Amino acid sequence: MLIASLLLSLAQAPATPAQPAPASASHRPRRLFISPMGEPFRASNKDDDTLADWFAQADKNRDGRLTLEEMQGDAERFFALLDANHDGEIDPDEITHYENVIAPEVRSGEHFALALESARPNLRGGDDPHQGAGRYGLLDLPEPVVSADSDFNRGISRAEFRQAAVQRFLALDLDHHGFLTLNGLESIRPAPPPAPNGPEKTHQVDESALPQL
Repeated sequence: MLIASLLLSLAQAPATPAQPAPASASHRPRRLFISPMGEPFRASNKDDDTLADWFAQADKNRDGRLTLEEMQGDAERFFALLDANHDGEIDPDEITHYENVIAPEVRSGEHFALALESARPNLRGGDDPHQGAGRYGLLDLPEPVVSADSDFNRGISRAEFRQAAVQRFLALDLDHHGFLTLNGLESIRPAPPPAPNGPEKTHQVDESALPQL
């Protein structure tokens, strides 16, 4: 009788609900994402995928493919935001505003030392092998705005920013399809640098052969 009672009790006990499978690494929501050109995207809720937010913004025709032209267009938009005095260059004061106000997360070292190191891949520091924006983006660029300064004159022109967008697009287009997809970018944490000397110094692209915005 005692055994029968125990069996009956077990049969009537509610089943333990199955635990949901953890989100895959490629689709786990992230609190902060810094775009390839340095724009921060912060989550508005715990489920927000900030990489997807940037991709949707840059993918102007909503076809699920981010082209070079679209990435340059997104870079132009962000350049206009950073160029507060509209003189066609991101000057040292505007860089300071970017680092202190717009994306303070990029500040992981002294300003000018970080500027020189920004184009050099695989920096090490602490438990995370990446520094600055490299901890939150797709490319190992600690300061993505300053690293677009290809002539190291402490200012970034519109042409330099466009060229940086080209080089970063090429670095992210690992399969050489000529476009980027969200799923492809989700698998990059972070993307390998395009060459040992950094994305802005490796390939020179003829802007006249590219689509004009």
